[in-house]
Amino acid sequence: MRDERISKLASQLVNYSIDVKENEVVRIIAHDFETKPLVKELIKELTKQKAIAIVEFNDDEVSALQQLNTNEKRLQLTSKWELEKTIDMDAMILIRGKANEYELAKVPTKITKQISLANKEAQNIRVNERKWVLLNYPTNMYANKAKMAYDDYQDFFYDVMLVDYPQMKKDCIVLKELMDRTDKVRIVGPNTDLSFSIKGINAVICAGEHNVPDGEVYSAPVKDSVNGHIQYNTISFTNGLEFNNVYLEIEDGKIIKATSSINNDKINDIFDGDEGSRYFGEFSLGLNPKINHPMGDILFDEKIYGSLHLTPGQAYEDADNGNRSILHWDLVCIQTKEYGGGEIYFDDVLIRKDGEFVIEELKKLNK
Repeated sequence: MRDERISKLASQLVNYSIDVKENEVVRIIAHDFETKPLVKELIKELTKQKAIAIVEFNDDEVSALQQLNTNEKRLQLTSKWELEKTIDMDAMILIRGKANEYELAKVPTKITKQISLANKEAQNIRVNERKWVLLNYPTNMYANKAKMAYDDYQDFFYDVMLVDYPQMKKDCIVLKELMDRTDKVRIVGPNTDLSFSIKGINAVICAGEHNVPDGEVYSAPVKDSVNGHIQYNTISFTNGLEFNNVYLEIEDGKIIKATSSINNDKINDIFDGDEGSRYFGEFSLGLNPKINHPMGDILFDEKIYGSLHLTPGQAYEDADNGNRSILHWDLVCIQTKEYGGGEIYFDDVLIRKDGEFVIEELKKLNK
């Protein structure tokens, strides 16, 4: 029996997230054939809206093998083709459905850096000039990472995906307006005392238009204004490697010390990718009331209610501090009491304590 929730999700992605128009070209990139049920529903919905669907299936085992055997000729060809496909599309729906988080771990950082640099132009067009939405399909691997039985995880997945995002967007306006007026931000918590400015940098509401699940408002630190130290408290994966309890010390915007309780010997390889990797490109508050603990999946974890993420690497053009990098690594710190608590101050006024907004105009964002 077909799960009707897949049809609802496909409709939401097509008609709300990318707001498709007649004759638009929509590129669907699906990782792993397990995502096929959603891909089929997307094709049906796009056809109904008289748009053009172009589908690509990727596989991490095959991708890892190709990357390990990358040479200059292949790099030139694949980056050229990727740029041409990106230029031709109006929108993209990216569906990740991993079977093994570590499949790409065998690829050396040097190679992933070369590939990222070669595709940088296409990536900038995708993110800044095209409509796009990204989600992870509910596979057994994601259920395992979330420490949930598969059926329970699938129910949780659709419950979070199908929230009322238009209403969330309306509710977040007051937080956006406050962030737009704010100069100094201070974050305090266990092993954390960090200050920076967001003055003059736009705040952006995320409510289902680029990621699902969603629920955050982000800006970016003025590039050289970050000073202090921060301890993140969720597991994070990047370049096929797992990191945990990442601790950073920062002077005048630059990360001068980085440690991790897992793969500590690899963490500086990530931050040495390019000059911008040691500076920050995003500051965001997570506020999805249905996500309360880490799932091992950044698309969920960066939206955790009462969390924040301060992201080393590339800034978004709609909240731009000028930092450019091949890296954009969302590292998450949960500040609810269960995870050690913490405070956030805007211009020396306490606005959130232990994950709960404390000023009156923001209390409607509390669950």
